[in-house]
Formats: sequence, C-alpha cells, structure tokens
Amino acid sequence: MNDVLASGVRAIVTDIEGTTSSIAFVKDVLFPYAREHLPRFIETHRGDPVVARWLDVTAREAGIDDPNSRRVVDTLLRWIDEDRKATPLKALQGMIWKAGYEARDYRAHVYPEVPRKLHTWKDHGLKLYVYSSGSVPAQKLFFGHTEAGDLAPLFDGWFDTEIGGKRERGSYLRIAEAIGLPRTSILFLSDIQAELDAAHGAGMQTIQVCRPPERCNDSATHPCVADFDAIVLA
Repeated sequence: MNDVLASGVRAIVTDIEGTTSSIAFVKDVLFPYAREHLPRFIETHRGDPVVARWLDVTAREAGIDDPNSRRVVDTLLRWIDEDRKATPLKALQGMIWKAGYEARDYRAHVYPEVPRKLHTWKDHGLKLYVYSSGSVPAQKLFFGHTEAGDLAPLFDGWFDTEIGGKRERGSYLRIAEAIGLPRTSILFLSDIQAELDAAHGAGMQTIQVCRPPERCNDSATHPCVADFDAIVLA
C-alpha cells in the first residue's frame, strides 16, 4: 500500500477505535468490564453528585420518573448491549474504567507504530487532539494507561460527543474553532467513512485508516492507509 502525503498540516485530530487502537479491546475488554461492574458501581456511588447527575440524565432520556429506580440500571445495561452513544452512559463507563485501570485489571491497546508516530509528530511541532464517542475522561484514561505507557501528555486537547455527533459537519467546524487553526491545516484520521465525509465537508484534510484485515477500497473517497507509518506530512 502506498504512502499518503498531506501538506500544510499543523494539527492532527484522531479517532481511537479502529484508528489508534483495536476495536476488539473496547468491544471485548472495556464494554464487558463496564457491564459487569455497573450495577454494583451505581449501588455504591449513588451519593456521589456526579454519578447522581448522570443517573438523572439517564432517567430523563428514558422517560423514567425515579432516577433511583432499578429501571435506570437496566436502561444503562441495555444501552451497553446496543452500543448506544449516550453521553450519560459514556460518563459512567469512564468512571468504572478508571477503577479498572487503577487496579491494573487491563492496559489499553495501541497499534505498535502509534506511540512512535505521535512522538514524532509532536516533536515536529504539530498539535495533537482526540475526537471519540467515548467521554473525554475515558479518553484520557485510555491514553494514560496504554501498553506503551502514558501517552496522554502528547495531546493538546480532547473532544467527545458533547461537541456534537461524529458524523455531523458542524462538530468539525466547532472543533476547528476550538483548535484555533484554519480548517485546511487540520488533518482528521478515522476508520469510518461517514466521519471522514463530515470532516471533509467542514474543510479539514482527511485520511482513512484501514487496519488489516480490512483493506483500502480502490474507489475510496478519502486517501487511505493501513497504518500511521504510511502518513507522510509535508
């Protein structure tokens, strides 16, 4: 697979799942861990104002009158099973994952070349950002506890769905405004075409990452690479 050249890039915004890290880690490790521990976590942390806030939000979104009802827990578990991109679920999952990371129950997966490329880009003066459907606290935990060590200090900022959906053009306009650079100087990396379409529609440069066994489509509408090593910045 050929290298892809991107010119005039001053900032890189990267997705996580399927881009910097295996989807399997989130699907097979993090989600089951959160599902297993969520009922007990809520039971023992109801008095925490932050937890109580997200239980209230969950109840409102699900049309449940009592945020302390067992139906709220059942709703959160169902959202996990549905892979629902619900902000209160993401926030609560992040708290549970924090406990798991701190207990060293697991370490976050990153593809082998990712740490090296992130360090190289940072050393060359690029600004680095994350945009993921996972909450910002969960993102920071993820990169703070990777198999390659603490990568969180390499990033200049973090974005989640509170800024907008990942398939919405407006989200990328807001991200660019927050970064404070021309949209054409920002490169967005993702494995999802719809996300890349939205970022491109907002004026960002885009590269699709198709990790093996996935392969770049010859008719792909975005430049495509198999890994970060194939990305050449000029």
